[in-house]
Amino acid sequence: MHSTLHWQKSSFSGADSGDTCVELAARPTAPTAIRLRESDHPTTQLTTGPAPLRALLTALKTGPVE
Repeated sequence: MHSTLHWQKSSFSGADSGDTCVELAARPTAPTAIRLRESDHPTTQLTTGPAPLRALLTALKTGPVE
């Protein structure tokens, strides 16, 4: 049985940005499998977990670790 994904837009996506934003979704049955997609290309999705996603977001926010 497939559950419907409920996509959530990034809070960084402004009202005037149109459809260009990152969206996240997780299935209640598999909360550690987080899906990512660009709203311009909704059929292309990446799957990651909480720890790699946290590392990515931290690196984007603070810059690379040297």
